[in-house]
Amino acid sequence: GAPIPQSHSAVRAPGANDALMMMYMASKALRDSMLPHQGGWSVSEAILTAGQATADNLPAGLAEIQYMMRMPTIEMAEQATAFLDRNAENAARMSGCRWERHWVCKSRHGLANHAMANLVWDAMQAVGAPRWDERAKDKAREIQTNLGLKPMPEPFIDEMEQLIDPQEAEAILRRDLAPSQLNSTSDDYTDMSWHAPLARFYIARPALRAPDGYRYPGWVMNALGGMPETIDPMVTTASKVLALSALRLIEDPAARKATRDEFETRTGGGVGGSKWVAPLCDYEPPIHFRWPEYVETPRGRDWWIPTRPHS
Repeated sequence: GAPIPQSHSAVRAPGANDALMMMYMASKALRDSMLPHQGGWSVSEAILTAGQATADNLPAGLAEIQYMMRMPTIEMAEQATAFLDRNAENAARMSGCRWERHWVCKSRHGLANHAMANLVWDAMQAVGAPRWDERAKDKAREIQTNLGLKPMPEPFIDEMEQLIDPQEAEAILRRDLAPSQLNSTSDDYTDMSWHAPLARFYIARPALRAPDGYRYPGWVMNALGGMPETIDPMVTTASKVLALSALRLIEDPAARKATRDEFETRTGGGVGGSKWVAPLCDYEPPIHFRWPEYVETPRGRDWWIPTRPHS
């Protein structure tokens, strides 16, 4: 061999980057074989960390990829998880790495409660849809002007100030779903629906009317959600609906009983009943990761990912 090791010309071991790319590409290429082509389901990913090597001749020591699955049923989610596990195991074997799987969250599908939904719908009709005044419209027109658009007399979309019956809204959402599919998309509130009667309602957040063929950049929605003139009508209206619904439940024993009876029926006896779905907490809580934190530096306030996990 050479009297002085030439690490840059020696055979290099594959590393975490190689494993990550094989995992990423294999899972993309084989996604059509993951689940049946029916119902609305999706798997998306984000590469959180790649490389972590301090020189080009060092194999990457750490790479992380995060997957988000939205499935109509728990069984489909379990099948997709097993598929991804196999890909990760084989990618690690081929690259001389080890792999770990960590869960951040699992949420159950939602449990309907029509009695509660009707109660909240009554409150929404009593409160009415939110209204945006001229101060809010001036802010909206200012955004349009800054984007080089001609400011509109009515810059907000009409749907923001309209109520829609829950049954009609449900029918619109189900146009794109298979008749056999009960659940769609994902959220965190659904977990709470298995512990008490619950209804979900939407109050419109501000959205701008767009000229034909135009699409607003992403920052517009964030800006509209951060200015009191544009976001307060949504927050105030939602607060009124929540308060009125809560008062109705407190003061109306019949309404309270109806929501509880439906909850008991749908769960087969309430929490722990024959049709109740327990929390999907079969994993360690994700409290040991290196969460980003804000720090003070000579350059001012910034954020950083610490070298050690939080204890």
